Amino acid sequence: MVLRQECTETGGCASVPTAIAVTSPDLVLAAADRHTPSAAVLHSAEDRGGRAEPYDLDRAIVEMHTLIEHHGYVIALCPASVPDLVVHRLHAVRSVLESDRIAILRPELPPLGLAVLVLQLRQLAMCDFSPGVLASAARLLAHYIYAGAVLGSVARLDRVPVSLTSHAKSWVPGAQFAVLATPQPELVRLTGPEPPLLSGPAFGTRMYYAAGQQPTDWITGTLAPAWQVQGAVETRLPAESGRWWATGKPGSPGKLAEFAAAIPDISVLYQLVSSVRREACHWCGLELIGDRCGFCAAPLADPPAPGAKPPGGRGRGSALAPATGLAAATALAPVTGPARAALPPAARP
Repeated sequence: MVLRQECTETGGCASVPTAIAVTSPDLVLAAADRHTPSAAVLHSAEDRGGRAEPYDLDRAIVEMHTLIEHHGYVIALCPASVPDLVVHRLHAVRSVLESDRIAILRPELPPLGLAVLVLQLRQLAMCDFSPGVLASAARLLAHYIYAGAVLGSVARLDRVPVSLTSHAKSWVPGAQFAVLATPQPELVRLTGPEPPLLSGPAFGTRMYYAAGQQPTDWITGTLAPAWQVQGAVETRLPAESGRWWATGKPGSPGKLAEFAAAIPDISVLYQLVSSVRREACHWCGLELIGDRCGFCAAPLADPPAPGAKPPGGRGRGSALAPATGLAAATALAPVTGPARAALPPAARP
């Protein structure tokens, strides 16, 4: 594993070639070490309670341009539940700057799970990955984040399948539900002396949890030991959590306690990403893993016909051999082969 920058005592990492940016400060988790760079907060893209307030476009352009000047590339992440207005702001800035160095990602992760993904990308930004690989790695890493919540009601929840029975029981006073959103949706009712557990990871993880108006006793006292996590860290609840879980809204999350467990070791993350075959985007020329470019969103090009010349994209850098369907699928599949070897022996799935 190669680290390509040195950080100052204050945690500044000016030589990191790719800046990780978020649309809210509560998506920036504290790192376990002082070497991990922080994430930039795009204040001009912050959601103001869903209100279509005017914003200073000049300020937004300067904010993004400064990041590009200091780092070279920017990967901006925002929750899938934010109003479209927030994403439109980011696309407007990218259009005005006419820049192909800005990736806008909106993973289908709960807000706390997204904050964990941001932390992982911040860790990997110190390594020798190109910006294109780092951006497309977000989809791969999201498959290894176990994110969920304890809810007082699932009556309005639409991001996880909910049965009619669970909907009806949501109206019972004192009802509690444990919901897993990713990687596979799951819902159990926390009633009786021994309620069922959610399916957990088969590899080592660290858990982050945050309380809204729901206690975290079940998360820390039952779920964390059952999942055998390598530590549980309490953090503040992202403002977007109430809207994502349909229990409230920014500033009033409702009966909710959120959790997310993920791989904490940078060496394991590095091996997981580096074991996947890299390709060249046929449109922008950046490296990618998986079946879609993280910067321009172009899908992976089909293999050329025998004897045909490689397509001439408008990108920079040398072209790589085109992926087969299996290679493209491998980037987003559960750990196997070399990537599986990156996980601790006792925790391989």
